[in-house]
Amino acid sequence: MLKWGHRWGSVLVLLAMFLGAAALPTIAHKAVATSIVQGVSDAQALMQQGRTLYETQRFSEAGVMLQRALVAFQTSGNKLWQAAALSNLSLVYQQLGQWSQAENASAQSLSLLETKPHPTPALERLHILAQTLDVRGRLQLARGQAEPALNSWKRAAEVYAHIGDTSGAIRSRINQATAQQALGLYRLAEKTLAEVSEILEKQADSPLKAAGMQNLGNVIRIIGDLDRAEAALQQSLAVARTVRSPQYISEALLGLGKTAQARGDNQSALNYYQEAIVSSPSPTIKIQIQLNQLSLLLEEKQWNAASTLWHAILTQIDSLPPSRTTVYARIDLAESLMKLSTIEESGLAVSGDIAQMLAKAVQAAKNLQDQRAESYAIGTLGQLYEQNQQESDALSLTQQALAIAQTIDASEIAYQWQWQIGRLLKTKGDNERAISAYEQAVQTLQSLRSDLVAINSDVQFSFREKVEPVYRQFVDLLLQSPEEEDAETRSWGEALRDPSSFIPLNQENFSLLESPRPRVPVSPRPLPAQPKQENLLKARQAIESLQLAELDNFFRQACLVAKRPIDAVVEQDQTAAFIYPIILPDRIEVIFKLPQQPLRRYTTSIAQSEVESILEQLRRYLTEPDRLKEAQSLSQQVYNWLIRPAATDLEQSNIKTIVFVLDGSLRNIPMAALYDGQQYLIEKYAIASSPGLQIVEPKPVKQIQLKALIAGISEARYGFSPLPNVENELKQIQSEVSGQMLLNQLFNTQSFNNQINLQALTVVHLATHGKFSSNAEETFILAWDKPIKVNELNSLLRSRDKRRPEAIELLVLSACETAKGDKRAALGIAGVALRAGARSTLASLWQVDDKSTSLLMSQFYQGIADKQLTKAEALRQAQLNLLQNSQYQRPRFWAPYVLLGNWL
Repeated sequence: MLKWGHRWGSVLVLLAMFLGAAALPTIAHKAVATSIVQGVSDAQALMQQGRTLYETQRFSEAGVMLQRALVAFQTSGNKLWQAAALSNLSLVYQQLGQWSQAENASAQSLSLLETKPHPTPALERLHILAQTLDVRGRLQLARGQAEPALNSWKRAAEVYAHIGDTSGAIRSRINQATAQQALGLYRLAEKTLAEVSEILEKQADSPLKAAGMQNLGNVIRIIGDLDRAEAALQQSLAVARTVRSPQYISEALLGLGKTAQARGDNQSALNYYQEAIVSSPSPTIKIQIQLNQLSLLLEEKQWNAASTLWHAILTQIDSLPPSRTTVYARIDLAESLMKLSTIEESGLAVSGDIAQMLAKAVQAAKNLQDQRAESYAIGTLGQLYEQNQQESDALSLTQQALAIAQTIDASEIAYQWQWQIGRLLKTKGDNERAISAYEQAVQTLQSLRSDLVAINSDVQFSFREKVEPVYRQFVDLLLQSPEEEDAETRSWGEALRDPSSFIPLNQENFSLLESPRPRVPVSPRPLPAQPKQENLLKARQAIESLQLAELDNFFRQACLVAKRPIDAVVEQDQTAAFIYPIILPDRIEVIFKLPQQPLRRYTTSIAQSEVESILEQLRRYLTEPDRLKEAQSLSQQVYNWLIRPAATDLEQSNIKTIVFVLDGSLRNIPMAALYDGQQYLIEKYAIASSPGLQIVEPKPVKQIQLKALIAGISEARYGFSPLPNVENELKQIQSEVSGQMLLNQLFNTQSFNNQINLQALTVVHLATHGKFSSNAEETFILAWDKPIKVNELNSLLRSRDKRRPEAIELLVLSACETAKGDKRAALGIAGVALRAGARSTLASLWQVDDKSTSLLMSQFYQGIADKQLTKAEALRQAQLNLLQNSQYQRPRFWAPYVLLGNWL
């Protein structure tokens, strides 16, 4: 569900602003202010009445008073107060959803203030100008114009700073951060708010301080640091209670509820939401809180409470004046109910209510001339018809929503409707046209890549729900045999690119807004045979793109750059084969590449749930000492999926190395341990993995001068057990590769950073505890003074990039492990590798006996030190050395080590 947080950004800190007598400076310039307003006291009284009505949310009456005040100021020729009245009118029109009038009033106000020469003293004019720019920024953001809003608030901050209004400058900077979030610039927003908070920390408690800490907490939550987010929001709540601000009390409680929900602590979240509802003085904020509460009640299957609440929410929405706020509230409520209507156990039939709700949202958006809201409303209505299997009507609505989104260049909306069109066409059996729609959705996502980062389920969309399925469903279609494309397909594909070709939704075809008809069962289409080579190439590229998107989502930052075309990497090693396993709902697909040969594909029909269950069991059995037979049995199943269909080709092509681009839970399984019934895969081939070939830079180890930084912790630290063999491991490695050693107290963040930047290092070996997780905030390496989180690792190494731009060739993490129960924990290995800027990373999927680790590492370094072996082959020989040792021959000792990145 598209959440409120993104649609409107964080709550602005200028909602209570109303330019009037209080808007003028009251100390240094009081005499000047008195001379300006002399003779217009009646008009000022009207302004004050307008302010009172505005603050009690009687907006239409406030507008009448302001219009009368404006006429009086025009009669007296007082341009400054005309500008103030017009800016206040813009605020009123915004609350009423009268966007054209709001824009005209704002533009007129600025025109009056920027007239040169101006009759009003400069300082007074500048103060009103700054506040007017604040109001204009609010208008622009409400209309979806985030970049112009950011510029307006930047200009306002400059004016406030010029006239010495610190509070005004801070308020404008907080609002800049709101615009930055709307632009997807979450890291920049965090930086802006952190700087503001530093200033506010030194000031007395105030509503502005509460707002600053609240905004900071919300941005940090979105980035994923829930502990810091909670701390900032608790601080905001304490300040808000001190200054007795119901608005900021309720908003801080809302933020805390979202933080608890992100943690999975639903009961705490519900408690926060309930307290926030009681505290909130604003009907719109109250609805926002209740919508979050509703989503939790549905998740907790509290059907009766959910039914009561959604009816209450709808009644409250109906009582509000038409605005973008009410349109989005209807859409969000409809989306929650659409989820509810698919759950049979709820016993609630709500399709007719949802259709009516969305029809009202569509009409309101049209009346408001709000095309962004109109696109959302019509597209969501199309989704409802899709859900009720009325594909033709759903397709017509979705095409219209897409046309509107493309007209206003709203790519973050357009891709969703392209995807929806693809789903509808697939259901109708039009696979070629569905592929065209999916391809455009993927291309739109690629263009949006920098905007997709830092996004979790709290804002624009959830990666797992709204991004990843686009890629997977696209691959699913591509790997089915397509029928020949006909003229209709080609013309339809062109229509997708030309929004003017769509029939607009008007009164003649508005019957689509009627309640959807009951569902009709759809027969599944049989899976065709071998796909075209073109489709295999597209599928491989889509999987590569999904890998990068996952890593962007992991980092909350678009930090990865494709270095080389995939084929250039593939052809560099003529003894390597490349395997892309892809887990789909009903099968495993494998794309397979041999040197100088076209792509091939093979498939195994098996439910995704069964695949994940087998992989979870296999992972557990591989680590247990008495489950060898069970592990081999399950490992053979995985071998049959991924390797057996290609086994003969691998042997006949003289392949030495297999490079896997692994998908989902497969990343948590060591490919070395795949078993053919007689041998493990590592006994026949060197093995490496990659998060994507386009970010790999293969370079043979023999071209590298090895110089290492060797660091580790052997003693117990931060609740982690001691690693008594670490010291011996480091000394053995130092005997193979020259370099500096940091042990225990010497391995702290400062010394690590100094050594990294002091030398031209090619190898960094860290023998210490660490954990890999699908969450960047829970991925770390343990130094003596503290855990180094994956994003902090980037900061430690950033200065190295300037002084020593050469990459670290090899990063070794010898005692780390992936988080238990985390299906995507191995993402953390790629994360650490990429943050370190390493071409190759050797890490362990689980922690093993540190004596066997010491033996394996010593053997590995011997292999790469003589420069006769590739890194992958050196690791293979080290693993075989353990496999052939009766003490360590079980997979739990030798299997967990994985080589990621450059295998040469």
